[in-house]
Amino acid sequence: MILESKNINKYFREPVLFHVLKDISFGIDKGEFVSVMGKSGCGKSTLLYILSTMDTDYEGDLFLNGEKLTGKDKEYLAHIRNEHIGFVFQFHYLLPEFTVLENVMLPARKLGKRTPRQIKDDAMEKLTLLGIEEQANKKAFRISGGQKQRVAIARALINNPSIIMGDEPTGNLDSKNAENVFGIFKNLSVEQNLSLLIVTHDLDFAQKTDRIIEMGDGKIINGVDYQITPAPHLKPSSH
Repeated sequence: MILESKNINKYFREPVLFHVLKDISFGIDKGEFVSVMGKSGCGKSTLLYILSTMDTDYEGDLFLNGEKLTGKDKEYLAHIRNEHIGFVFQFHYLLPEFTVLENVMLPARKLGKRTPRQIKDDAMEKLTLLGIEEQANKKAFRISGGQKQRVAIARALINNPSIIMGDEPTGNLDSKNAENVFGIFKNLSVEQNLSLLIVTHDLDFAQKTDRIIEMGDGKIINGVDYQITPAPHLKPSSH
């Protein structure tokens, strides 16, 4: 199992105490393509931020590749994110004055485990995989929206992560480009055996994934393949 959450509970404390995530327990296997759906405000994005280690203010346990990440310090979690989790958002967050190639290389440069030449070669391989290698030397602001999202996916892949997490990655794309992005994700799952967890409002997209996890009112209401006995709730701290 690549990713596992056990009894995740999350509280918002301002302006009033609100129990936003309630005993979230599920796992994602290697190569599994999972989508998360639910109405706005049900906790999807909040859950994604916890699963991606960017939010550490929660109760319960989070595991990645069998390692418990709950309680680890922020610097260690930042390293884990960069090396093992690739992110694709609704907006691509490319640096516009950098070239496409430079944008893709950035996370690997930050990780610092390979030479600049190795990183550049791998970045070109990722762009080729996504069919946009001819855009490599263009400034990011000069390419189309669909191409920018492909670049964002290439960037997410550059450190060969254990899992790709996406928050509405097709939400800003037309139907043709959305279909292209789904096809890329599906190929990564099938051909690269890469795990994917994608939050989406797009039912057509979700129905083509391996499994839909449906959320409502802070809970998983459908799509979990196992259950964990809920842990007794701890009283949330007041800070």
